[in-house]
Amino acid sequence: MDDVLIVIALLLVAAAATTAVLVRDPAQQALTLSLLGLTLAVLFTVLQAPDVAMSQLAVGSALTPLLVLLSVHKVRRRSRAEEPTESKGEKR
Repeated sequence: MDDVLIVIALLLVAAAATTAVLVRDPAQQALTLSLLGLTLAVLFTVLQAPDVAMSQLAVGSALTPLLVLLSVHKVRRRSRAEEPTESKGEKR
């Protein structure tokens, strides 16, 4: 029974990792990265490593995707602020 749970958890991790690689939008990548962190936490729990699972939940499922989302938001906001000057026909 334990082997079946490990195989299922590994398949879920592989599917989540593949999805994170294939998604092109950075905001969606952050969400799939969060899902990957959650599936890794499940895998660590199945492998009887609860301390690693709790760390993975905190860092991999919450903090890292949050930092990616904040970075994407700041870059998009900065690029929108620069667009009007370039669209008026000014060239460098």
